[in-house]
Amino acid sequence: MEFKDLSKLVELAVSAQPSTSYSFGEETFTAEQIKETLSREMANIAGDYHQYELNKQTIFRLMEVAVDTVLPKKVMEQYGQFAEFQTVSQGDKAVFAQKVTAASRRRAKKFITKVGLAGVYEVFKLDGRRFELPITAIGGAAQISIEEFLDGRLDFNELTEIVMEGIDELIYTEIAKALEGMASNLNPYNTTTQDAFYESAMDQLLAAASAYGDPTIYCTMEFARTMIPDTGWISDRMKDERWNNGYLANYKGTRTIILNQSLVDETNKEKVVDPSYAYIIPTGAEKPIKIAFEGQTLVDDRKNADWSKEIQVYKKLGVGAITDNNIFVYRNVSLTKEITPIASI
Repeated sequence: MEFKDLSKLVELAVSAQPSTSYSFGEETFTAEQIKETLSREMANIAGDYHQYELNKQTIFRLMEVAVDTVLPKKVMEQYGQFAEFQTVSQGDKAVFAQKVTAASRRRAKKFITKVGLAGVYEVFKLDGRRFELPITAIGGAAQISIEEFLDGRLDFNELTEIVMEGIDELIYTEIAKALEGMASNLNPYNTTTQDAFYESAMDQLLAAASAYGDPTIYCTMEFARTMIPDTGWISDRMKDERWNNGYLANYKGTRTIILNQSLVDETNKEKVVDPSYAYIIPTGAEKPIKIAFEGQTLVDDRKNADWSKEIQVYKKLGVGAITDNNIFVYRNVSLTKEITPIASI
C-alpha cells in the first residue's frame, strides 16, 4: 500500500468510533475493520525487528500524521467549551485576538494571566488587543521490548494511542494550571473560598455572573456531588437524578459541565485537576484558556542496552489563560488534590 493510502488509513484508525462506518477507497468499513486492516498493513512493514529497522522512517511519518491530524480535533472535542486553540506553522507566532462583547465594553476589565508552560504576554495593539502565546517543546517516550518485535506484537494502533494519550494528559495538566492561575488573579468580588458548599454563596456568584449572560458551571464530578441545597433534598426527582448521574446536571437553571479528572502518576496519590474549584463562565464570553500547536510532530527512536526501543515524540505547544472580570470562581477547600487511603470500615 502506498504511503498516502497508509496515511489515510492511519487517520481513520486513530479517530474511528465504534458502530460507525467509514469510506476507504470505493468501499465502506466499520471502525473495527479499519483497525484490523491497518494492523495487517503494519505487520507487512514492521512485523519483526528487521522489518521495523528497514521501514522505521515510514512508521515514524505515519505516527506524526496520526498525532498532527487527530490531536487538535481531540483537544477541541474535549476542551472546546472553555478553550480556544490554534495550529500554526513552524516558526510562526500564535497570536490570539481578545474579543470585546457588548457587556465587556460596558464593564469588563481583561488582563493576562502568566500561567501554564510559559504564560502569555502582550505583543502589540491594533484596533483591539492581541496577545502572543509562547510555545514550549514537550516530549515523551513509549518503550517496546525486543521480545515484542521477535513475537510480532508491535501494535501500531496501541502505540499511537499511548503517544496521544500522553500528550493529551500533559495538555490537560497545563489547562488545570492555567485555570488555577486564572482564579488566583480574580478580584475579591469574583471569587469565594468556603470550607464546604453553601447554596447562598453559589447563588451570589451566579447572580453576578448573570449580568454578563447565562452562566455555566464548570467543575469536577467531586465538586458537583457537593452541590446540594442547604435545606436538603427538595424532591424525590432530585434524589433520583443524583443517584443515577452522580450529580445534579442543572443547578437552579444553570447547566453544570463536568471537567475530566485524571491522576498525576501511577501511585494514584494525587489528582491532576484541583476539585475544590468551580468555574462560572457566562455563555458567549471569551473562552479563557488558549492552546496553540506549532509545526509538525517529530518521532524518532533510541536503542537501549537490552535492545528494547524507546519511541520518542517531540511536540511544540503552548497553554495560557486570559482573565476577565465576567468569570467567577467558587472554591470549596474541603476538597483536595491529595488522595487519602481508604480506612477500614
